[in-house]
Amino acid sequence: MARTLLEVDNLKTHFFTSDGVVKAVDGISYTVDEGETLAIVGESGCGKSVSALSLMRLVADPPGKIVDGRVMFEGQDLLQVDNAEMRSIRGNRMAMVFQEPMTSLNPVLTIGRQITETLELHQNMNKSQARERAEELVRMVGIADAGSRLKDYPHQFSGGMRQRVMIAMALSCNPRLIIADEPTTALDVTIQAQILELMQDLAQQFGTAMIIITHNLGVVARYAQRVVVMYAGKIIETGTAQEIYRNPSHPYTLGLLKSVPRLDEVRKVSLDPIEGLPPDLVDLPPGCSFAPRCPYVYERCTQETPVLMVHSDAHTTACWRHEELQGLKTAASVS
Repeated sequence: MARTLLEVDNLKTHFFTSDGVVKAVDGISYTVDEGETLAIVGESGCGKSVSALSLMRLVADPPGKIVDGRVMFEGQDLLQVDNAEMRSIRGNRMAMVFQEPMTSLNPVLTIGRQITETLELHQNMNKSQARERAEELVRMVGIADAGSRLKDYPHQFSGGMRQRVMIAMALSCNPRLIIADEPTTALDVTIQAQILELMQDLAQQFGTAMIIITHNLGVVARYAQRVVVMYAGKIIETGTAQEIYRNPSHPYTLGLLKSVPRLDEVRKVSLDPIEGLPPDLVDLPPGCSFAPRCPYVYERCTQETPVLMVHSDAHTTACWRHEELQGLKTAASVS
């Protein structure tokens, strides 16, 4: 039985602005087991990326601040360690692949230097050892002529190649956990598949756990074992990928699945988008945050905030009507 590697408990990250307090992450809890791939999904602005940055203690302060919660990683609360200790963990035992590699890589340093710097710092390698390892990593992520490419700068690489470099950097110290924040957003479809397959293969090879943050439900179906669905800074549904696809029990998850195109459907069948916009996190409505957009809303939804309720093995939902919705088939359900 796999052991728990990461335990997030009641994590809250708020941004204190002149317009008010933005509750970007508002009390989320989940776990990641050793070697597991967990997907966090939701629309833009739901708190996915802020939650990832909070785990790495990379939230800009001010205006952001982690105001509550615990992040237990290998039995150690990352929110309680000092900055020096966190720097020794970040990039070493935990690594992150950022959404846009061009803004994450240093434009004035060669690719080789950006990889060897991490190896020298965290693995105590000398320059020769670090360069040899960097060349091995670059070759491993599928970049040809690795030795000479180490001398190149980020602008000399395509978007897909830059993302491969980011993956090489993330894997350089054999971390226990990799957080991938929308790792394929800026890439074309064929390169997206290559990058995701590469990440999955390397994670399995090294026994690394992964958190994939995405709005692409196709990614979830193919690569994740478990899914966390976020909306307005909160977790509104969790379960195995199979359970979420077969038996979505929150109207928001249902809406996300209905808006996904399918190749096996008649072309004339139109998608069913979620009406309306996400709420203002400074001024959230009373009750369920999804109520103003929900086709199944009733009086209790606008008065009481639902909490996550267990209704089957490893499947939880924050919806007052989850029993009525459970088992409802959608155009996006898998057989």
